[in-house]
Amino acid sequence: MDNIESLLEELTNADGPSGFEGPVRSIMQREFSPLCSHMETDGMGSLMARLGEDDGPPRIMMAAHMDEVGLMVKFVTAEGYVRFQPLGGWLDQALINQRWVILTRNGPVQGVSGIKTPHVMTTEARNQVFKRDQMFIDVGADSLEDAEERLGIRPGDPITPDSRFTILSGGSLYMAKAWDDRIGLAVMVEVMRRLKNLPPPNTLYAVSTTQEEVGLRGAHTSSYRVEPDIGINLEAGVAGDYPGISQEESQERVGKGPAIFLHDTSMMPNLKLRDLFIDVAKEKEIPIQFDVLNGYGEDGAEIQRSRGGAPTINIAVPTRYLHSHYGVISRQDFDHTLELIVAVIQRLDAATVHDLKSFD
Repeated sequence: MDNIESLLEELTNADGPSGFEGPVRSIMQREFSPLCSHMETDGMGSLMARLGEDDGPPRIMMAAHMDEVGLMVKFVTAEGYVRFQPLGGWLDQALINQRWVILTRNGPVQGVSGIKTPHVMTTEARNQVFKRDQMFIDVGADSLEDAEERLGIRPGDPITPDSRFTILSGGSLYMAKAWDDRIGLAVMVEVMRRLKNLPPPNTLYAVSTTQEEVGLRGAHTSSYRVEPDIGINLEAGVAGDYPGISQEESQERVGKGPAIFLHDTSMMPNLKLRDLFIDVAKEKEIPIQFDVLNGYGEDGAEIQRSRGGAPTINIAVPTRYLHSHYGVISRQDFDHTLELIVAVIQRLDAATVHDLKSFD
């Protein structure tokens, strides 16, 4: 396992549902510390790492979010079962019969989302989609008091998927939870590492944001703080290369390079910035893809409309099975995304940024 695989493993194994990003932030602080000249957090907990001195514009803001989809303890029943509130966009059927970890004041508590055995179901019940308000998590407690006192479970405690990073079949595909958006965080770390001794012609900020999955909240405050001239958002993409998903729904394929989002429900990119990415990719012989989505939402939307507005683009590493216990990405896509971002940032001097921001 090389250093990048080790970083991906640590980031995806870390627990960090929306609003509870502390363990992930600690990893990012450790990684950025030797790579940046200044680091701070804002009032939402987003981490801003600056490369070089703050010599003013152009300010380039890379962003990736630390939070993952998870759950929160709503209450514990008299029998000791945990009822929960989803954090982020889960499908109800993805919640059933899965392993979870509740992060309590006494430490992690493992549990499983229970489901009635089919042996006692009616035919009609077997064919229905179970709704989240019918579900619960079994933590092995025998009462409300046992769950609260022995296990330390309280309402508001965060809950994360219990799954671990795996290299599929010893190849170049990686399986893990939370690629959305730990993959973007890892790209940011490696961009900063590459540029540490090759300072770009701009002031570069690497921003690890909070609470993206519940409303792009950390990107709102951090982009206000940074005042970017250009925004580059790094995300997990929506791969469309497996059974049951069509090209109409998604155009990305795992292993075919980073994807430029041309449309989602939250933003569209600056076209001059899009063209710069395309030109650099052609020059560097980096494969790229494009995606037009009817859903989705990402931090680039908040960067784009911060203060007076900033040309912004969303670059994604194609990912299968988002918002579930396991997703799949390709190492080649990671490497190509890293190479592309580094090359573009090195082109973003004052004159280029001025042109990108000009609508004359």
